[in-house]
Amino acid sequence: MTITKTAIVRELVPLLFVDDIQSCVDFYIHKLGFSMEMKWEPGGKLAWCRLRRDQSAIMLQQACAEDGPANQRGRGIGFYFNCDDVNAMYADVLARGLKVDPPKAAHYGENQLSLRDPGEYSLIFQSPVGNHQNKQ
Repeated sequence: MTITKTAIVRELVPLLFVDDIQSCVDFYIHKLGFSMEMKWEPGGKLAWCRLRRDQSAIMLQQACAEDGPANQRGRGIGFYFNCDDVNAMYADVLARGLKVDPPKAAHYGENQLSLRDPGEYSLIFQSPVGNHQNKQ
């Protein structure tokens, strides 16, 4: 059997279709601490962007009719962001004015901060229980 070298996958960057791209951009930048890396503004109006915080990135795109109903776009999907210290992330988002419940320990050993973005996508920031977090 011959083994050939394969391509190295470096990053996964999900594309989220949203009904109000500007409110989502504001949320990710001002409440979650992301920054804008790239954007596309046809006719001077934001239609797509790529946002990053540390080693994680997402893309947002203004939804149109062909993208289907908003209440079904993120159904069954959760975006998990692995953090060094989820309590530090919790303190950060609180300082930015976001009102969320504190992190909770999942049965499989991750302390998790769960929230939804304005596009109704589920976001979970997590780090291992006992990694400078409060056990709940």
